[in-house]
Amino acid sequence: MSIPSAPILASLNALAGGLFLLSAFAMVATRQTRGCLLLFIYQSLLLAASAFLLAGEYDSWHLAGVGAVNLVSKPIIIPWILRRTLSSEVYTRREIDQVLNIPMSLTIALLLAILAYFLTIPILESVAEPYRSANVPIGLAGLLLGAYTLAVRREAVPMLIGILAMENGAFFAGIALSRELPLIVELAAASDGLIMVFVTGVLVRTIQRRIGSTPVGALAALREDEPLREDEAA
Repeated sequence: MSIPSAPILASLNALAGGLFLLSAFAMVATRQTRGCLLLFIYQSLLLAASAFLLAGEYDSWHLAGVGAVNLVSKPIIIPWILRRTLSSEVYTRREIDQVLNIPMSLTIALLLAILAYFLTIPILESVAEPYRSANVPIGLAGLLLGAYTLAVRREAVPMLIGILAMENGAFFAGIALSRELPLIVELAAASDGLIMVFVTGVLVRTIQRRIGSTPVGALAALREDEPLREDEAA
């Protein structure tokens, strides 16, 4: 007697979703830029795995294409661009400067994940029973946690990774709601993400060469030197 493949694929997808959410929490807790980048790579691999699993469950070649694009662009091309445009000191030895400490950040992240679950209840109730998936609350939670990391961090590269994590969360939920998502949409989003990463990498490298640091909060204090008063000049 053969075992149906759909329940197995759904269980594997739920496992990928749990690990995806765990990587989002770990991204909030990490204090090293390199660790944050590695977690983004793992999260992107889990996103691609979920797309492939849903493609097999729903027999959708669109989702398989989305998984293939994510598998190439985010875990491979984006880290390569960052390593080519940034000095190794930026993402290997620098500690992330953020507003709140880790225990407080994890508490807020937990509250955001719970909020995401309740916000997605009406959405799941409007979807037919066979197509309800844990991707929707997990994806929204990933989006909110990415937005939180973007809000509390001051270094340019971790903020960029927060934006990319938000995109991962949006797509993690989107692949479950839009199973026939045109591949051209994913290609457009991937190309935009690559351009954003390249431009940010070049800017961060230039800033780091000139002032030796990349905290964007300090940029607000930049201004032209005020002319000396006559008594100071004397």
